[in-house]
Amino acid sequence: MEAILKPVFAMALLTFVMALWMLLTRIPAMMRLKIHPQKGQDTSKLRDYLPHQVNSVSNNYNHLFEQPVLFYAVCISIALLGHSDAFFVACAWVYVALRVVHSLVQATADIVIIRFYVFIASWLVLAVMIVRESISLFT
Repeated sequence: MEAILKPVFAMALLTFVMALWMLLTRIPAMMRLKIHPQKGQDTSKLRDYLPHQVNSVSNNYNHLFEQPVLFYAVCISIALLGHSDAFFVACAWVYVALRVVHSLVQATADIVIIRFYVFIASWLVLAVMIVRESISLFT
């Protein structure tokens, strides 16, 4: 069971790193541009004031609370059901690796087509995990 949870914590660490990166880019940019913190009350409006590079990091941080949330639920469910095996663990690590690549691409070069392909690849890995566990549960 522990092996399938290691990638879960790796994803959590990625989210933590991206949160730090966001803070380390957003706060200095706001100070440099003399943007009052109250303008951050609605972050969608704050984006209009900040450079693209700063927004790319915060966009990625937000993306880590979308698809990866399902990854967490799937992995924890597999662990609780006692169905963790080498295949699921390998899939989970591949998923994490793809999300790390996605984060690095989005937070640096932000080349959308590369992000898209990595995103689709991570969805395919997650879909394999979901379908395989669903077959196990429903048959």
